[in-house]
Amino acid sequence: MKVNVKANRWFGFLLLLWSTYWFDEIYLIISGNNVTISSYWPVAWVQFLAPPIFFIAVSYFSVPAYDWRKDAYRFIVLPAVYLLLIFTDALISSDLYYFQMLLILMNALIYTSLSFFRIRKHQKNIQKYTSSTQAINLNWLEYIIMAMIVLVVSVGIFNLVFFELPLNVFMNAAVLGVVLFICYNALKQTEIFPKDTAGVQLVMDISAEEQTKESKRPLLADDKVVELKQKLDGIMEDKAPYLESDLNLIKLAQMVDITSHQLSYVINKGYDENFFQFVNRYRVEKAKHMLADNDNNNLSILGIAFEAGFSSKTSFNTTFKKMTELTPSEYKKKCTTL
Repeated sequence: MKVNVKANRWFGFLLLLWSTYWFDEIYLIISGNNVTISSYWPVAWVQFLAPPIFFIAVSYFSVPAYDWRKDAYRFIVLPAVYLLLIFTDALISSDLYYFQMLLILMNALIYTSLSFFRIRKHQKNIQKYTSSTQAINLNWLEYIIMAMIVLVVSVGIFNLVFFELPLNVFMNAAVLGVVLFICYNALKQTEIFPKDTAGVQLVMDISAEEQTKESKRPLLADDKVVELKQKLDGIMEDKAPYLESDLNLIKLAQMVDITSHQLSYVINKGYDENFFQFVNRYRVEKAKHMLADNDNNNLSILGIAFEAGFSSKTSFNTTFKKMTELTPSEYKKKCTTL
């Protein structure tokens, strides 16, 4: 894969660690003999690192300048406690199995939750610089997180109730389904962030924005905002750049002849919208006119979506319903009955 390289490397490392949970069963199938490799403390400890590595992979997917080394001290705390439990159990022969399982569950839930919130923050940020988010919103990672939480809790309960018994066919089939889902989405993923320096810097600046609007110094005077709004309205009406499905903040800023940050400020301050909402409002209006026009009866809903600048039927239906409270089909039906 030539896209999201660092994220995919960490994600591949995660899958490699995840596969070690089935070493025992694979060895049994191949040789016919039982082996308890997962009971060896080095293997158990390495497996414990899977949730933090998943969080690192998600961070590389969602933050272009992420560096795991800055958070390394945080990632080592729970693994160190887990290692201490393993050694304590071995040295004093105490039964700490249940404590270990609880720590494994806690470790998994903490990092999957952190990953989930990081993805949600990413989904909010990308709407500030792109008009089409479906291919880069990381929804597939959200689904994996939900599946992983269910699996971790299920396997944890299974191990607590049925001590050291091998997983049954149903549990293994569920895991296989998740793996196949991961493979499918990993193969069809696209580059999340712009490859050019200006685009990456813009995304980094957007991701770093934590100050409230009230605490920020105004980027432009109010009269300048009004002037740029008029210019922007004229460009949107005359040149219809929103019909380009890959329109982003940088491209539109070049058309208005201002910086990306200035354009973002004008849209936020002048329209009380983010870039995604601003562009797709025009697309929805275009689609509404096309749906109401009987001359377009030869076009399908998908055809109208593409003509209006949307990149897929799913994003069209979702955005249209959110802005009009009607699906495109319902809107078309409503127009024909008037």
